[in-house]
Amino acid sequence: MESILIVDDDVKLCDVLSEELSEIGYLTDKVYNADDALKILLSGKPVDLILLDLKMPGKDGFYVLQVLKKMNINIKVIVLTAYADVKSAIDSAKMGANDFISKPYDLDELLITIRKVLQKELEHED
Repeated sequence: MESILIVDDDVKLCDVLSEELSEIGYLTDKVYNADDALKILLSGKPVDLILLDLKMPGKDGFYVLQVLKKMNINIKVIVLTAYADVKSAIDSAKMGANDFISKPYDLDELLITIRKVLQKELEHED
């Protein structure tokens, strides 16, 4: 069963998304800022995928991507943001994000993207 870490300062969105993904069978954790996300990621707790908001107070999603890249932590990342523009999408991809989805998200589209990104992970393990 895959584990998904939801990182977003919108508590309500985290709760709803966590519930939706849990009902489908994913294990979910949720945090509301970059520092707490990095604590989980650096703790060694298994995480297969991060759903990462870019714009958060304090340290943002780009900071999380920078730390992951700098520390060579290879975890799949889907950026989920209300501030979707081409520059943000390109910048996040350059920093290691696997995909980019605009908020408000469509659950079906998000699930397809999650499966696609996780499937790529499985194909690389074979």
